[in-house]
Amino acid sequence: MITDVPGVRVGHWTGANTGVTVVLLPPGTIGSGEVRGGAPATRELALLEPTRTVETVDAVVLTGGSAFGLATADGVVQYLAEQGRGVETRGGPVPIVPTAAIYDLTEGGGVRPGAAEGRAAVEAAAAGTVLALGRVGGGRGARVGTWRGVDAAVWGGAGSASLRVDDATVGALAVVNAVGDVLDADGRILAGSSAPPDVPAFPEQLMEREHTTLVCVATDARLTKSDCFLLAQSGHHGLARAIHPSHTRYDGDLVVAVATGVVDASVDRLRIAVTDVVAESVRAAVRAD
Repeated sequence: MITDVPGVRVGHWTGANTGVTVVLLPPGTIGSGEVRGGAPATRELALLEPTRTVETVDAVVLTGGSAFGLATADGVVQYLAEQGRGVETRGGPVPIVPTAAIYDLTEGGGVRPGAAEGRAAVEAAAAGTVLALGRVGGGRGARVGTWRGVDAAVWGGAGSASLRVDDATVGALAVVNAVGDVLDADGRILAGSSAPPDVPAFPEQLMEREHTTLVCVATDARLTKSDCFLLAQSGHHGLARAIHPSHTRYDGDLVVAVATGVVDASVDRLRIAVTDVVAESVRAAVRAD
């Protein structure tokens, strides 16, 4: 799992129908990312672009609650600031916490995770909690397979996978709340629409911004911010491999890639592995239950 990468820890807060997942990173971790879906709900994603000045990332938050859930980052930022983590400024360290949300408000019964829930998740990560998969954390209220009718969708969730590349480890964590179906490596449907075969694609107009797959990729390789951006791009290839259709105008699909900078590894071999581990993390999200 992503926690096979040394120094990377993950914690969940799980409610009745929504939740929060925090990936806590070692100091000095470099990060970048890319959004390809048409309807993202994000915070601090612009600074991940390769040309932006800030390079380090302290934690990544994958949350439910749609735009309301972005407030979970407040609790994570406050916790990290208390630990002295963040970019040094004249006013003290400022933690960098890229955050992205899925839409699960129809499942959440009006519950919107906020700062307290974000703090609970980061504290669970700091405590070294064993990473659970399935309908936990940010994946609690996730669904997949809405593209052939919303009522025919099934549960999504949170999944993770990892691989070794040279002396490095690369792992991925995915919160899967996709319009499309989740496919196994042989192309069969692992989880997806339960609609009869004669129901066409998109029989009804989906609401925009109600679907998204969120991914965090981590490695202990020594990489630049531009290298991390390339890994994020390869992560999207993994989404396309495991979800059909992916990156629709209703999804907010994104990948954040981070590197802790401990060992040397080939960027090109890492990119191949990232595609594989992202695809497997998506599959693990629906296999867990």
